[in-house]
Amino acid sequence: MTWKSFFTASIGKKFAMGLTGLFLITFLIVHAGINSSIFVNDNGDTFNSAAHFMSHNWVIRIMELGLFAGLFLHIIQGLLLWKQNNAARPVKYERSDANRNSKWYSRSMGLLGTLLLFFLIIHISKFFVGTKIALYGRGDEEHNLYAAMKEEFSKWWVVVIYIAGVTSLFWHLLHGFGSAFQTLGINHKRYTPIIKSIGIGYTVIICLLFASMPLAFYFNWIQ
Repeated sequence: MTWKSFFTASIGKKFAMGLTGLFLITFLIVHAGINSSIFVNDNGDTFNSAAHFMSHNWVIRIMELGLFAGLFLHIIQGLLLWKQNNAARPVKYERSDANRNSKWYSRSMGLLGTLLLFFLIIHISKFFVGTKIALYGRGDEEHNLYAAMKEEFSKWWVVVIYIAGVTSLFWHLLHGFGSAFQTLGINHKRYTPIIKSIGIGYTVIICLLFASMPLAFYFNWIQ
């Protein structure tokens, strides 16, 4: 089997999904860690310093290209798998034991992924793109991303969108964390329960951090 045939086959698509999924899981740790610096409550000094470093470090900028490539591949392969699975079963079974055999969120990864895609488009347009434009337009002057976040999260509808996005992320990660390891062949009766427990803990912590940020701004928990 050639590399081309491998990655166009179902097993290759799942392998790419698992590999890019683990890469994105690692990125979320870094992203949540930096964003959590808003809770230092020093009027954004620590957060802006961290954001400034991430935006001006060439190593980080190069890694951003890998991040977007991984994200794009994850989305494309996910859509192809969703289409392939639907095509393989054009007529639904008259009686299904899906509720007994799997969780609803594991059967709804296509929908959850689509909701996450819309959320990412909004997130990137509001913060990532705006920050890059400010950086290139203002040279070495430090962009106050903390102030931009504070302004955006003072709007209730923006907060609602973010909480909805984090909710979709929660269910997506709850299934995707363990599924990524299983797809890559890391599946053993001794280790799988440990991986599952780590995945649950990771999902809860990451999503609580992301959800608490817009709420902290909106309800003035931080200044």
